[in-house]
Amino acid sequence: MRIEFHGAAQTVTGSMHLVECAGKRILLDCGLFQGRRAEAARINATFPFDPASIDAVVLSHAHIDHSGRLPHLVKCGFDGTIYSTSATRDLCAIMLADSAMIQEKDAEHLRKHGRDVVEPLYTAKDVARTMELFTTIGYHRTFDVVPGIQARFFDAGHILGSAVTMLTLKENAKTVRLCFTGDLGRPDRPILRDPEFPGTADIIISESTYGGRQHEGMENLDETLETLIKRVVEENGKLLIPAFSIGRTQDIVYHLNGLYNTGRIPDIPVYVDSPLAINATNVYRMHPECYDDDIRHLMLRDADPFGFPSLTYVREAEESKRLNGKRGPAVIIAASGMCESGRILHHLSNNIESKHTTVLIVGFNAQHTLGRRLADGDEIVNIYGVPHHVRGTIEKISGFSAHADEAELRSFLRAFTPSSVEQVFLVHGEPEAQEALKTGLHDDGFATVTNPAKGDVVEL
Repeated sequence: MRIEFHGAAQTVTGSMHLVECAGKRILLDCGLFQGRRAEAARINATFPFDPASIDAVVLSHAHIDHSGRLPHLVKCGFDGTIYSTSATRDLCAIMLADSAMIQEKDAEHLRKHGRDVVEPLYTAKDVARTMELFTTIGYHRTFDVVPGIQARFFDAGHILGSAVTMLTLKENAKTVRLCFTGDLGRPDRPILRDPEFPGTADIIISESTYGGRQHEGMENLDETLETLIKRVVEENGKLLIPAFSIGRTQDIVYHLNGLYNTGRIPDIPVYVDSPLAINATNVYRMHPECYDDDIRHLMLRDADPFGFPSLTYVREAEESKRLNGKRGPAVIIAASGMCESGRILHHLSNNIESKHTTVLIVGFNAQHTLGRRLADGDEIVNIYGVPHHVRGTIEKISGFSAHADEAELRSFLRAFTPSSVEQVFLVHGEPEAQEALKTGLHDDGFATVTNPAKGDVVEL
């Protein structure tokens, strides 16, 4: 038995961990690496193993940094089963198709302008083949991944369908219980259930995104949105919110819906400018089995918590472009959350140099992304390769984060009984965050905590 760490190792993207047991090989996640474009292209182009040698994939959730290389894996020879929850499969169907479309359009754009063409990692045809390989499993049901490895999904509370995976590895006379947290959500958030404890484990692979940090209280979210919206109305400006199409956008709309229905915000136009977010919101509507009790009770008096009269979902590209010519205050929610692609870029390009623009950063931004540069206060940023002076106001709020902060991570992990856990591997975090969390987990009684580097191999 062994684990090879091939992604999200001392970084927060490209989640991919190879587990070998009883002669079988399975991947935990198969995500795209995101960061500097040249580096990302190089890393994503090849696999450090033969894709045809992989027997199965166990997918924690649909975010592209966890699922985005699946079609490339299939294109390169993988023909096994991809196991996920039903909601994760439905979200992957739209997310992977969107990813393929963007890659194909980028290649076409480069070809038209006579530049070096970078071939897409995969196409819509590869995505269609990938979706045929999915098998969906409900929470709490034990299933055989391959001979020698069983698994069970528990709700991770991160995004719709996200799962903490408990694996039971059996080889010869040895049995090892391995818990993979995937991306762990937060307790007491709206819409989704709280993260579930999956039972005892010998080995834990845990995310560490917010090690050393604590989120703002959830009670401040509505107050912050209310304050910022009233400010842009007074200034006749725009509030731009870069947000992931899946999870973050639905959370923001849910909060705005509540503020609108209680009369706390003025009747200002609100636009969700993302076809992917529109499709994802429809998937959210299809999976009430993932909802917590609060939203179920809300739906007794508000049939659509993702819609209100001043909210418009924008699908067509031309309609998106027309938003930049509209006068008067407005709120525009658009992908991508890290400002590396998508429609948020042309909204930033057209508005970032106005002092009446506010950009609200609502989530984690990886190193070397435009979102990180805005959050860090850079005064000049490149958008579409053109320098722009940041004259607008940059605001940040962490309460929307779908990732557990350090206190929430430590609380979740302490339930495993630290003295009974042989080893904790920290992944999906930058080194500084991992070192902070490692110190905290040592204080909690975990004897061995490491943050493996990419390519590290650990024998169990």
